Amino acid sequence: MKHVLIGVILCLSFACSGLAQDTGANAPASKEDVERYLQAVHSQDMMRKMMDAMVKSMQQMTHDRYLKDKDKLPADFEARTNKMMDDMMKNMPFDEMIQAMVPTYQKHFTKGDMDGLLAFYNSPTGQKLLREMPAITAEAMTALMPIMRQHMDVMTRRLQQQTDEMLKKP
Repeated sequence: MKHVLIGVILCLSFACSGLAQDTGANAPASKEDVERYLQAVHSQDMMRKMMDAMVKSMQQMTHDRYLKDKDKLPADFEARTNKMMDDMMKNMPFDEMIQAMVPTYQKHFTKGDMDGLLAFYNSPTGQKLLREMPAITAEAMTALMPIMRQHMDVMTRRLQQQTDEMLKKP
C-alpha cells in the first residue's frame, strides 16, 4: 500500500511540475519579457529612424510651403521651422513611448511567445531580418506600386461609372 501511495504521489508531483512549466509558458508576458524583446528588435532605433523620415517629409513640406508663400512668410521661416522640428526630435520621449507599448505586447503575447520571439530575433537570422527589413520593404513597395496604381485606377473608373449611372436614374 505504501508503494502505491508513493507511486501516486510521484505521478502527481511529475504531473504538477509539467503543469507548472506549461503555465509558465502560457503565463502573460512580464514587463521585463517585453522590454527584452523591444530591445532585441532595436525598437528605439527603429522609432528614431521613423521619426527622422517623418521630419524629412515635414521639412520638404515646409520647403514647398515656403516656395509657394515666400512673399508672405519671413525669410527665415524655413530655418526656424526646421530648427523647431529638430528640437522636438531631440526631446522626443522615446523611453516613455516604449514603456507605453509594453501593456499592448503583454495583452497579445505570453511569456512563451516572448521567449520564442527573443530566441528568433537574437539569432543571426533574426538580426539579419532586422537589418534587411527597411531595404526589403522599400524594394517591395517599388515592385507593388505599379500593381496597386493599376488596381486603384480600375477601381476609380468603376466607381465613377457606378456614380454616373446612379446620377442618370431618378
